[in-house]
Amino acid sequence: MRVLGVDPGLTRCGVGVVEGRPGRPCALVAYYVVYTDPEDDLALRLLHLDRSLGDLVSEHRPDAVAVERVFSQHNVRTVMGTAQASGVAVLAGARAGLPVTTYTPSEVKAAVTGSGQADKKQMTTMVTRLLRLPEPPKPADAADALALAICHVWRGGTRSKLAEAAQRARRGGTR
Repeated sequence: MRVLGVDPGLTRCGVGVVEGRPGRPCALVAYYVVYTDPEDDLALRLLHLDRSLGDLVSEHRPDAVAVERVFSQHNVRTVMGTAQASGVAVLAGARAGLPVTTYTPSEVKAAVTGSGQADKKQMTTMVTRLLRLPEPPKPADAADALALAICHVWRGGTRSKLAEAAQRARRGGTR
């Protein structure tokens, strides 16, 4: 399974692509950070993000997209930009006909480190180890996106298989 993970942000949007199977180590395919200029018009920033994510989906042909779920932050302006970037990421996956799953930060932390309370340094260390990278992915947005992709391979892949099996059972078919 190939998963494109997105750590949404309007100024910096992390994107990570991994391949793997539940219960097995994942392999790095690529990672990126899509930047937009805070001085640019919002519509142009969202358009740039949309085009960039669409291009990455086309280039890497993932089986699924995993996006960090927007959670309440103290800075309303920051959460608005993150929510807008998240919507663009979800749309990029949907436009390509891919399943899109959102995960809370604590779900991703628990999947990757074993603790939903892990800090950024612990997350980056585990992503580096799990993907057997010679050095940590930088900036942190890229490491977070890779963590989302790993989380989906390990958790979402299992969920998808269970959902498919349940759907086949409802239809009365086996495969």
